[in-house]
Amino acid sequence: MAITFYFSPYSSAVRIHWALEELGIPYDGVRVDLKAGDQKKPDFLKLNPNGKVPTIVDDGVPYFESAAINIHLGQKYGVEKGLWPKAGTHAHGRAMSWTVWAAASLLNAGTRVMYNTSKEIPDDQKNAAQAESARKEFEGLLGLLDAELADKPYLTGDTFTLADAVIAADLWWYQMVIVSDLSPWPKLGAWVGRCMERPAFKRVSTG
Repeated sequence: MAITFYFSPYSSAVRIHWALEELGIPYDGVRVDLKAGDQKKPDFLKLNPNGKVPTIVDDGVPYFESAAINIHLGQKYGVEKGLWPKAGTHAHGRAMSWTVWAAASLLNAGTRVMYNTSKEIPDDQKNAAQAESARKEFEGLLGLLDAELADKPYLTGDTFTLADAVIAADLWWYQMVIVSDLSPWPKLGAWVGRCMERPAFKRVSTG
């Protein structure tokens, strides 16, 4: 049974789209029109009570939250394809940790930057001090990631995994809305470049 992938362009669903393309497994993409409120319809809320994308249904089982979906795909399909480390290994611990870090730490800081600087948010709802604080935190997290990549080409070592795809997908977006220049973090910038040269990412970003 093919996976059903519910998505919206330019959202955190990019993470899962990239993972699916890397894995090369069959899936049916269903575009969710967020402006039309498709994500709040009863049938969709049965799959994802948060009313958000991404969401997948795999063998009749729904999964939501991009970090959880990514881990599920990695553990079920990625190990045999060399895209997810085997459970119990050092690399597996790092892949799990960085995947959750992307959602719990980097996304949190990035969202606060965007909320307080975006043209889409009314000026009376923005806070310049909070924007500056969030930006400093965000840049500190980029520095942490840069240091992690100082002695290896990918997050878990010599091999690209879906953990790399999760964070590189985020950086693709953040470069458009928060930090366009990664030169202060050269190891990070080189890593992003390597990840974005992958055919699977090119299919996602240009499709």
